[in-house]
Amino acid sequence: MSDNLKTIRELADEFKVSKQAVRKRLTDEFRANYVETVDRNGVETLVVTVTGYMLLKQHFSSDKDSEKVGSNVGGNTGNVDTTSDSKQTTDDSYVFKILEQQLAVKDKQIENKDSQISQMQNLLDQQQRLALQDKKLLEEYKAEIKELKSLNIPKQGSEKDDSIPKENSAENRVKNPQKKKWWHFGRRM
Repeated sequence: MSDNLKTIRELADEFKVSKQAVRKRLTDEFRANYVETVDRNGVETLVVTVTGYMLLKQHFSSDKDSEKVGSNVGGNTGNVDTTSDSKQTTDDSYVFKILEQQLAVKDKQIENKDSQISQMQNLLDQQQRLALQDKKLLEEYKAEIKELKSLNIPKQGSEKDDSIPKENSAENRVKNPQKKKWWHFGRRM
């Protein structure tokens, strides 16, 4: 297997812990971000990426350091372990690199969201301007319709009233005699 990708067994051997302890640290969030599935000899194997490896290494090394501190509390050895200090600084630098990478990704995501928000704000402003224009046009059309209706209403005493035939006029009765209905047997009309 590649040096960059390590299996759970390899990690357990390296950190000198059980496989169960390693699996316990592989939460769903950790698996989503730092664990990949690789096909090895026809078997799918879980492997941890480099960044995940560094996080696990930091966790298990800090657990061992706390155990060492607890065991040295009663002792008067006074010896300082310089190798653990150098490991701690390299581990810290890896952690800082990882955190800086994550911070850079988050910054890009925030910039993307800011641009999306500004686009949405522009679209909202544009939509509001269009709605206002539509409202003004609608009011103008209503005013024009009122003007046209007022022009079409005939006024009393105008020529249009004279041209309308009156129902009771004698000429109208002669031209349009009323038709008699056949079911009025006994009545006269």
